[in-house]
Amino acid sequence: MPRSPLSFVVPDASLFAKALGQSLKTRHAAGSPPPGHVELLNLVARALGHRNLQSLQAAAQAAPLPPPVLATEDRPPPAKLTDNARKALGQFDSRGRLLRWPVKYSVQTLAMWVLWTLFDGRRVYTEAEVNQILKAANAFGDHATLRRELINHRLMARKSDCSEYRKLPARPDPEARALLQAWRLQRRTPTGERVERDDSPRRRAAARAAAAAP
Repeated sequence: MPRSPLSFVVPDASLFAKALGQSLKTRHAAGSPPPGHVELLNLVARALGHRNLQSLQAAAQAAPLPPPVLATEDRPPPAKLTDNARKALGQFDSRGRLLRWPVKYSVQTLAMWVLWTLFDGRRVYTEAEVNQILKAANAFGDHATLRRELINHRLMARKSDCSEYRKLPARPDPEARALLQAWRLQRRTPTGERVERDDSPRRRAAARAAAAAP
């Protein structure tokens, strides 16, 4: 058959593997030979929830193309940080850990958005699992405060007996989105240099003051 590129997304790798494995087991139990090239493609398509390969191809053609992956030098510049977002960024080290609990409430709120991204909204966590994630995410040894504040800021919810925790669906505002972008860039920078590229003395002094602020 002619070669043509085909891209698809596996929404749940576990379910996909189980469906494909079950199809292969059924063939084997029936005494069928191993599937050929075309039949294997049909099995893959069915494991993805399509009737056959043609159905998968039609769905792939109708789906919008994913955004292109930009080279590093072609990436858009990071969004401009507000003063509070810059102060919040200064509370994190180059490994992404929160170094201290901010004093200013608005900076605390921004820091909570960073911690919120560490959880998966599709799963349920035990308190021990939440603690483990937050212990790794801070350098001042107070995961209990962080856990409580995620609840207070309505970024996570828990049962009354604290047996289950869930990440709540939320949409960060532009200020928080800019911080999250800068936080991710800072984590990828080995030296932990700030995202701001303006190297003027005034900018460097402002960055040092933001990093030192409580």
